[in-house]
Amino acid sequence: MKKIVLLALLGAFTSLTSCKKDAKDKVEPVTEAEKAVKVKFALSPKSDSNVKGNVVFTQEDGTVEMTAILEGLDPGEHAIHIHEKADCSSTDGKSTGGHWNPTAEPHGKWGDAAGYHKGDIGNFNADEKGFAAVNFSTNEWCIGCGDDTKDILGKAIIVHQGTDDFTSQPSGAAGSRISCGGIIQ
Repeated sequence: MKKIVLLALLGAFTSLTSCKKDAKDKVEPVTEAEKAVKVKFALSPKSDSNVKGNVVFTQEDGTVEMTAILEGLDPGEHAIHIHEKADCSSTDGKSTGGHWNPTAEPHGKWGDAAGYHKGDIGNFNADEKGFAAVNFSTNEWCIGCGDDTKDILGKAIIVHQGTDDFTSQPSGAAGSRISCGGIIQ
C-alpha cells in the first residue's frame, strides 16, 4: 500500500513540475526595442572650465531619452552635441573627434529637412547660477543595438562654451569644448 501511495505522489509531482516547465517554455521573448536600457556617466571639465555634470540615456520601446544635469556654466546659451569617440583624454576635449555624423549629412538644427548630424542635439540655457538641465528624446538613436547609423555607445557628449548657429560647417561654430563624457557601458 505504501508503494502505491508513493508512486501516486511521485506521478502527481512529476506531472506538476512538467506543467510548470511547459508554461515557462511558452513565455514569448522580449524584443530589443522593448527592453529598457540605461547608461549613466559623469561629465568632466575641459578647456580650463569648471563645467561638470551627469548624463543619463534611457532606451525604452525604441526611443532614447537623454537627461543631462550641468553646473559651473556661464549663464546663458550653450551647445551640446554627441561626438565621434568616447575619448575625453585631451585637456581641450578634441580627442572625441568631430560631431557624430554616421549618415554624412550637413551640420544643422535637429530635424531640419536640409539635413543634420545625428549628434546635433542643439542649444540649451544655463541659469544665472550656472545650472542647466537638458532633456532630449529621439527614435533615431539606440543604445548598444549595433546599427552604425543609430548606436550611441562609444561616442561622447560634449558641452560647448558658445551656441550652435546651426549653419557653420562642419560644427556650428559653438566654441571651445568645456565638458566631456564618454557614452560607455
